[in-house]
Amino acid sequence: MNVIVTGRHMDVTENLKNYAEEKVRKFEKYLSNISEAMVTLSVEKYRHKAEVLLKVNGVLIQAEGTTGEMYSSIDNVVEKLEKQVKKYKEKLVSHRKGEGKTFQVESKEEERQPEIIKRKSFEMKPMTPEEAAMQMDLLSKAFFVFTNSSSGDINVVYKRDDGNIGLIEPRGGAS
Repeated sequence: MNVIVTGRHMDVTENLKNYAEEKVRKFEKYLSNISEAMVTLSVEKYRHKAEVLLKVNGVLIQAEGTTGEMYSSIDNVVEKLEKQVKKYKEKLVSHRKGEGKTFQVESKEEERQPEIIKRKSFEMKPMTPEEAAMQMDLLSKAFFVFTNSSSGDINVVYKRDDGNIGLIEPRGGAS
């Protein structure tokens, strides 16, 4: 892996460069196919920022950490990268095993990926947006999908935060 450490608005000391390289190189044991790691260290007033960009098989994994001290910013960004690398590896493993299989999450801090747990299908009778709004209200739903009787397109009516109703209509032209 090629590690490039650069400084923005600051001179990077040899110790700082070695520290950053050492921290980033530990990702080689998790991902053997990292081609390049770009570490950018910068200082703005009292904010010390470390940004890391890993290039893995054409995929970019990036994180940044900002603290009051550069060494702790590097530690901070490495923590964030560890979570992203785990997430990336889990996605690779789940794609290899096929869909429908779940995987164990090692840390409770990590967010799990949302999945479709319920499917519904129903017949859509063409109606006006006003009829759809009335149907949405009768069903006590936050939105309602319907076929617009005047255009034949699929539309959505939804309750807005201000108490009114919104209408979403498709616009032609994209092909």
